[in-house]
Amino acid sequence: MSDDIAVSTLTIAVAGGTGKEGKGLAYRWAKAGLKVIIGSRQLEKAEAAVKELKELGVTSASFSAMTNLEAAKSADIVAITVPYTAHQPLLAELKSVLQGKTVIDVTVPLVPPKVTKVQMPPAGSAAQEARQLLGEDVKIASAFQNISFERLMGNNKIDCDVLVCGTDKDTRKLVIELAKLAGLTAWDAGPLENSVVVEGMTSVLIGINKQFNVPSAGIQITGVPRP
Repeated sequence: MSDDIAVSTLTIAVAGGTGKEGKGLAYRWAKAGLKVIIGSRQLEKAEAAVKELKELGVTSASFSAMTNLEAAKSADIVAITVPYTAHQPLLAELKSVLQGKTVIDVTVPLVPPKVTKVQMPPAGSAAQEARQLLGEDVKIASAFQNISFERLMGNNKIDCDVLVCGTDKDTRKLVIELAKLAGLTAWDAGPLENSVVVEGMTSVLIGINKQFNVPSAGIQITGVPRP
């Protein structure tokens, strides 16, 4: 699964895919021709999201809607894109069907109303919390937290980078390839423990958005050759 051809054969479920971030990632991956399943607690909401994205020009025949549980069962890779309040309940619901699979955790532990203040959970980060809840047989990557919905849903080149942390190098490499297919530049940011920095950066970027009245501040790695 280390090259684009192999990655492109995999099925990706976006659990919580009716929210902004999930919908944006689903849009990018489906546009790239990947087989994408949008998951939701309610099938009707997932179906509405698929219809909306198809109306935006996503023509992939392999684009479907399911409940979160059925989507996770049917996929090779599952992206978790729910608000933090739904993070633990969703992982508990999906735990049995996620064993042996790869999970991309996009969740950020934001605690309203102080969303510009970094507030990490006892586990260290949402991704580390997922590791504790799901167990050692699930490969976990933390990624895409710092890419705004507004950038994902557009057709322009995205000038923000993705930092990918994960349980092992192969998992990080896989998610970097998925980012590439979505039109993004991604970097190996090391072990899952480093996700505390990446997730925490989201609150910093939200604060910058508020200061400058913009929707999509991001980060970019400099000083090294671009991929």
